[in-house]
Amino acid sequence: MQVEFAVEASSAVLAEAERKQLLTDPVFGRAFTDHMLTMHYDEELGWHDARIAARAPFVLDPACAALHYAQEIFEGMKAYRTRAGLTALFRPEAHATRFNGSARRLAMPEMPTEMFVAAVAAFVRTEQAWIPDGRGNALYLRPFMFASEAFVGVRPARKYIFAIIATPAGTPAVRAGGLRLLLAHESVRAARGGTGAAKCGGNYAAGLLAQAEAAKAGCDQILFLDAIEHRWIEELASTNIFFVMDDGTLRTPPLTGTILAGITRDSLITLATRLGHRVNQEPYDVAQLSLDAKNGTLRECFACGTAAVLSPVAEIKTSGGEIVFQSQSSSVTQGLREGLLDIYYGKGADPDQWLNAID
Repeated sequence: MQVEFAVEASSAVLAEAERKQLLTDPVFGRAFTDHMLTMHYDEELGWHDARIAARAPFVLDPACAALHYAQEIFEGMKAYRTRAGLTALFRPEAHATRFNGSARRLAMPEMPTEMFVAAVAAFVRTEQAWIPDGRGNALYLRPFMFASEAFVGVRPARKYIFAIIATPAGTPAVRAGGLRLLLAHESVRAARGGTGAAKCGGNYAAGLLAQAEAAKAGCDQILFLDAIEHRWIEELASTNIFFVMDDGTLRTPPLTGTILAGITRDSLITLATRLGHRVNQEPYDVAQLSLDAKNGTLRECFACGTAAVLSPVAEIKTSGGEIVFQSQSSSVTQGLREGLLDIYYGKGADPDQWLNAID
């Protein structure tokens, strides 16, 4: 589907010297690019008024539906500067598919895959100067959509705004030795039939209290269990989780509708299989996990996601003690991380053509 984006250059572009200085050590989520992309939807006109213009606040009616009924979804993806100097996106079609899955779950309009990818590519072309150089660095893209119709009443809105903003991102900082996780014994993130598999703000808001508890306990992240038995490992507040067994097998919770279908998660399953690892996507009992770690059957653990890439986990703090993992140096975790980074930056083989150059 063809879509034309009107481009209105910002009159307040950050000075080149200042931008370059900022990109020498980019801090995720603190600085934003000069422009934003917006596109509107209503039931009569469909998608229309696509434009790239100066990044600016939205002007919203106090009765804006998203503020009252939480019809809001988003994606997280990155644009990379490859080793050959090209600008590239990683699996944009997969992000479009997940975006539409989130839209369906929240009764919001879907966007044709071609339109979504075209929007992201057009925006990145405008902001190419903001992509930081260097392995581990990228331009983090945040496509999102929210209900913009002004009304009070429990029904799907009839008007929406789709937008894209971006922030330069460096290599995520990880605690020396790896992340410390706190097991959530009371709080739950999602239940069967809910919105756990959708990338909507409400899922993240539901984990903020537990995340604050993790911070008080000296931990970096919260690890959620299932909502029914409080027994089965699910995911962290913002990332998926993997475990590496002593025979090189990877374990990760299955997609049963309560956890997010991470693009990084899916990519790692494919990459690990190609490297000769067996991947087990079956429920993992936390009691069995603890036993496996103690007897040495379970060797490594890592969190993964677009922003985090792969972050090794050093330990999981539970009410019964700590589950400790071995050092991550020269590990399966590190090998998978480097393999994925090689694809991001056009260094490694890319048989699935995940990297999409947009120059």
